[in-house]
Amino acid sequence: MPRINLLPWREQQRIQRRNQFFAGLGGALAGAALVTFLGYQVMDGRVSHQDQRNELLRSEIASLDLRIAEILELEQKKARLLARMEIIEQLQRSRPEIVHVFDELVRALPDGVYLTSVTQTGRRLEIQGRAESNTRVSAFMRNIDSSDWLTQPDLRVVEVRPATGQSAGGDSGPRMSQFTVIARQVSPHEENGQ
Repeated sequence: MPRINLLPWREQQRIQRRNQFFAGLGGALAGAALVTFLGYQVMDGRVSHQDQRNELLRSEIASLDLRIAEILELEQKKARLLARMEIIEQLQRSRPEIVHVFDELVRALPDGVYLTSVTQTGRRLEIQGRAESNTRVSAFMRNIDSSDWLTQPDLRVVEVRPATGQSAGGDSGPRMSQFTVIARQVSPHEENGQ
């Protein structure tokens, strides 16, 4: 029987299989590296795309914040202008009121009562004057209370002093009562609920 040595062929086949294995292993590693690299590139592209979108959103948000600030500033200006317009309208409505108040003061003054000062603070009137007697001051207060433009008279001070030009110690001249009355200005529109 002839002897055939199959060992070198097996050895070559083993070497060839080992080379194929290492080639497959290298190909698999290269494929895995390529897939990893491509995956990294895709993810990096997506992240950079999302970063660009985020940056676009940030810039749009910043521009909208500026617009909102402008709108708020315009609303504040509008509120200030409306407040000014309201004040001007109130002043326009109240312009003729002072004429009525002075007219009512003249009508409310009884004979023997003289006003020396009228001071208005808001709707509050401080009326100072002189009267020949306390009865005339009372009549003046009743007239104020029945007025359409003045109300709530409140007597603060009544002092009896000698008339102007008379000596303090002499009893020969008439004595005048100095008074201070506080009243409140109203308009007939307020009383009617308008």
